[in-house]
Amino acid sequence: MTTSEEDLRRAVLIVAILNLTYFGTEFTVAEIIGSVSLLADSIDFLEDASVNFLIAVALGWTLARRALVGKMLAGILLIPGLATLWMAWQKFSLPVPPEAILLSLTGGGALVVNLSCALLLTKYRHDAGSLTRAAFLSARNDAFANMAIIAAGFFTIYTVSAWPDLIVGLGIALMNADAAREVYTAAREEQKALNPIA
Repeated sequence: MTTSEEDLRRAVLIVAILNLTYFGTEFTVAEIIGSVSLLADSIDFLEDASVNFLIAVALGWTLARRALVGKMLAGILLIPGLATLWMAWQKFSLPVPPEAILLSLTGGGALVVNLSCALLLTKYRHDAGSLTRAAFLSARNDAFANMAIIAAGFFTIYTVSAWPDLIVGLGIALMNADAAREVYTAAREEQKALNPIA
């Protein structure tokens, strides 16, 4: 393994640990205040931890195996979006707004974690093909989602409604679906490069 790959492995392991740690925090707060967007984002933190641990393991593999893992990661990226849709459906039947201040503060903490992860992964986003693209896109998209969660907290203060939280939760689902599409496309291009006739 080259020095560059060792540096990348170290970076994705740090990102995985940060994501796993904040998953517990965000999940607990989401359960306490009844927030769809925080619950969806906490699941996303768990998914990101899994993705980054997979990347650390797969770095020593051939390009063909990396492309295969890239396709699997695209499927993993869809899981938080599907979970969000299920939670949102349940929230429609009982639209109680979450506690707005805690919603924004927890979203702010998530933003700090995700920006740190995105910065760690920026220099590697074009290395190792679809694998590091998956990690970078997850961190980048999550930072945007966290800003939306913070805004949802402020809107909840003024509207005293569950809708800002629900809308952001559904937005997180759409962002994950788009990230999954991009990762799958990158993995497919890697396979085509290996076997141009296929």
